[in-house]
Amino acid sequence: MAGLVSRATEGRLQLAEAEGPWWDGSALPVLTGGPGSRDASVLPSRLHWRVGLHWNGLSLTLSQPCCATAPFTLRWQAGWRQQRVSLEAASGELLGQWPASWLIGLGAPWNTLRPDGQLRLSSHGLTLLSGPQGWSLQGQAQAELLQASSRLVPLDSLGSYRLQVFGQPDGPARVNLQTLEGALRLQGQGEWRQGQLHFQGQAQAAEGQEPVLNNLLNIIGRRQGARSIISIG
Repeated sequence: MAGLVSRATEGRLQLAEAEGPWWDGSALPVLTGGPGSRDASVLPSRLHWRVGLHWNGLSLTLSQPCCATAPFTLRWQAGWRQQRVSLEAASGELLGQWPASWLIGLGAPWNTLRPDGQLRLSSHGLTLLSGPQGWSLQGQAQAELLQASSRLVPLDSLGSYRLQVFGQPDGPARVNLQTLEGALRLQGQGEWRQGQLHFQGQAQAAEGQEPVLNNLLNIIGRRQGARSIISIG
């Protein structure tokens, strides 16, 4: 299992100190910057997995005491000229909450920003479907970064943010970023098309916070006056 995950993620997610067979085991999840990177960060508790075999596919059930609310399951089903991958959470929509500092292991830009806070993940009916035009996404996924902070900024909290992905059966998935509260204001929209993210957004300091956030805004994106323009894809 460890080798499969490493190859699938180009070395960015690794399972260290793996125990047990590939169908029922555990390991420490480590994020890295990929081959040759010196950056790495590990979560404090083991990730447990169990693979199930079914007449029309496979299931992968994951649990992690530190962070996952309850076990959640990925199901792969093969049908006539179609494949289906779905995410099911035993606790409803909420998958769990992880420390944002874990992202530092991915390298740039996270190792420069050095974020802290809590990363909360949830989903509702999230499903990947294969078809003649490739893969399409249905359902919704949401990531919330709560009480975010950065060592680059002398503030206890930059704010809280929500990133949402909305699947569409006949088109690319829509992506929306919004600020829930805080000194750093983030917003943007985009699409996930053919396996790539195309996103346009901006960052701006709340009134009175411009001096303390100026350096961070220079790093986040391309400066355009008081704003920092974020462009991906």
